[in-house]
Amino acid sequence: MKRLSFLLLLILGITTSFAQDDDKNDLPEYTGENFSLEGALALFKQANSLEEFEKLINEENNNVNNLDLNNDGEIDYIVVQDIQEKDIHVIVLSTYLSEKEKQDIATIGIEKTGNETAILQIEGDSELYAENTIVEPFEVDKKIEKSKGGPNVPEITTTGVVVNVWFWPSVRFLYAPGYVVWVSPHRWGFYPRWWKPWRPYRYSIFHGRCAHHRVYYHRTATHRVVVARKVYAPRRSKSTVVVHNRRGTTVIHKNKRGKTTVVKTKRRGGRR
Repeated sequence: MKRLSFLLLLILGITTSFAQDDDKNDLPEYTGENFSLEGALALFKQANSLEEFEKLINEENNNVNNLDLNNDGEIDYIVVQDIQEKDIHVIVLSTYLSEKEKQDIATIGIEKTGNETAILQIEGDSELYAENTIVEPFEVDKKIEKSKGGPNVPEITTTGVVVNVWFWPSVRFLYAPGYVVWVSPHRWGFYPRWWKPWRPYRYSIFHGRCAHHRVYYHRTATHRVVVARKVYAPRRSKSTVVVHNRRGTTVIHKNKRGKTTVVKTKRRGGRR
């Protein structure tokens, strides 16, 4: 009987070990990958206002947000605010980790380039994403050219083009006469009545669910929206909770003199 119990405990221990290893292998390289920048742009294009945009990115079925930065077992609520300077808009996506801790997740920089032309890019915050993680709308321009050699058969060449976002409803909303700069009324402990947080999904599941967003929104290494980045830089919100990559969450306390002390490090993993 003792031998049987020992074998059962051994099997249970091995199974649990494999399950834990599987959880660790199912972590994204960077914590921010649990928020789909491509999906955020897709919803921004769809929204008619920043209030509607905030609602869309916080709805579970839209498969954009899978962040739990304060590790409380529930999805974080994303707040949206606009920073405007003349024809420049910076849409800041942030979350409160506590009453006093706020962390920016990403920014959508929008610059007007003509009477009816504008460009935008979304960039993930460097605390959560790899440096220069930038996403922009993607379109392909196809041209038919004569063959340069061999049989006289036309050749089709494709090139990526910078997308004019002026006619997106959300962009027209920002540049409409009488527009009032939007700042979310929500904060830690004060959320809309319709919002019900859910438990985070395993990263592999979340990554698959937001795959369709990556068809029309691609990552780039080029900063096209330059002035908006300069406008945003001095207004950036950075938490003392550093959640960068697979190494985990390092909680840092600051004393009155500004000295920092590392308190503990938590491993992060999926829950579904």
